[in-house]
Amino acid sequence: MQLKLSTIIILFVCIVVFISLVLTDLLISKTINENIESSIEEKAKIVSRTVAHSTIVKQGLQNQKHEERIQEYTLDIQKSAEVMFVVVMDMDGIRKSHPNPERIGKHFVGGDEKDVLQGKESLSISEGTLGKSVRAFSPVYDENDRQVGAVAVGISLNRVEEALNQSHRNILVGSIIGIFFGIIGAIFIARYIKRILFGLEPIAIAKILEERNTMLQSVHEGVVAVNKDTTVSLVNKSALTIFNKAGLGSDPVGLPIKDYMPETGLERVMETGKSELDEEQTINGVSILVNRVPLIVNNEVVGAISTFRDKTEVNRLAEQLTGVKSYAEALRAQSHEFMNKMHVILGLVNLEEYTRLERYIKELVSFRADEVNTVSSKVKDPALAGFIMGKMSYAREKNVLLTVDCHDFIPEPGDPSITHELITVIGNLLDNSIEAMADRDVKEVHLELSYQKGQLELIVTDTGNGIPKEMIEEIFIKGYSSKGEGRGYGLFLVKESLDKLDGHLYVESKEGSGTTMIAQALYTEGKMNDQGVDS
Repeated sequence: MQLKLSTIIILFVCIVVFISLVLTDLLISKTINENIESSIEEKAKIVSRTVAHSTIVKQGLQNQKHEERIQEYTLDIQKSAEVMFVVVMDMDGIRKSHPNPERIGKHFVGGDEKDVLQGKESLSISEGTLGKSVRAFSPVYDENDRQVGAVAVGISLNRVEEALNQSHRNILVGSIIGIFFGIIGAIFIARYIKRILFGLEPIAIAKILEERNTMLQSVHEGVVAVNKDTTVSLVNKSALTIFNKAGLGSDPVGLPIKDYMPETGLERVMETGKSELDEEQTINGVSILVNRVPLIVNNEVVGAISTFRDKTEVNRLAEQLTGVKSYAEALRAQSHEFMNKMHVILGLVNLEEYTRLERYIKELVSFRADEVNTVSSKVKDPALAGFIMGKMSYAREKNVLLTVDCHDFIPEPGDPSITHELITVIGNLLDNSIEAMADRDVKEVHLELSYQKGQLELIVTDTGNGIPKEMIEEIFIKGYSSKGEGRGYGLFLVKESLDKLDGHLYVESKEGSGTTMIAQALYTEGKMNDQGVDS
């Protein structure tokens, strides 16, 4: 079971406080014990020396008449000095004073008095008749420096234990107070951290991070992010693949973006705070389509992110979509034209106009055969031929006369991508010309195809309104159109397709007199097999 962040912090604080206080208790207890024992020993020494230098004690040990005065004197010293006992003994260890008068005249108990009876001061911890105590022994000398006895002063060790117990109690109270405030502080810290983490637990953050990284690495688009210092902070696998294709180094994370890839535009986006969408960029010959977006937190730009994709992939998808759309439009136009002709035939049958029906069918078959022969006999690429015939049907549907002339035999291309590019070129040029016929009385469009030594030329001529001279250079700009929003991509795609085919486009137009578009492109034919068929 995973613990909550607040629980972990509270437990951690309690453990830290507890360990700290236990160590403090041990250290303080040891220090207090040593200090108290040292203080007691010093006090016992002072009292014993004082008593040993007393005239009353010296006289009492030398003269039995004065022995009673020793007991009175030692009891006064014991009371005033607050010691456990003050015992005076002769050289045989016989007590001359004791807190309990009944023990006077008896031998000193403890066995630690031997050194003092030999003239040496000493300290010891021993247990006698009054319990365990710290004892200080001092010898007693007469006027001739002859030892006549000794003094023993004892201080109970119960005081040490009482001081230690009091210290333990104080530390325990401090521990309880410390843990209480530690828990309160831990709760506030946990709430503060969770507020910063948007109320998420660490395990939830880890899960989100893992999921984000998985999603980031699985997307097909390249992703690069930089922080406020324009240092690369994130790169996914797709981005590294494109970078490797462009000949750049390995993982750029941690490097300044301008050192790794100077022309990214991310620094510009961070300065302006404005997004740049669907921009084209070239990295060492590799073309990509880029989106650049600033990362804004609390109205402050904290970084930028760039998503991009290899333009060749985008073009491939666009070509496929363009081809499919063109094929669908051609099929729809032919289906519509076929249904119209079937309605005419059905009407003639119902009217029993069989002679006219026969003539109509012959004309229809002859026209269709001429149309098919004109295209299929010269254009050997079935996709391109079918596409052109579909455009002829589409033009008829729009009441536009589209004629096609193939001056030369056009073989099937060696690379299928050439067909896709030509469909883009021819389709957009014809569509523009057909649309230009909408308000014209004479609606004619003419397509000429010629092929010589790997060079294909196609000319599209219409009887439309023409293009103003000042607009000719602008019509190839992406998104430029005089027909409203969402337009302006046709001629832009034409130019791009011709660039891929190393081709050129020339425009001849006079306002009010129609337009002629001349496109030239390299056209590599496929190899022929033994039966004369492209392979």
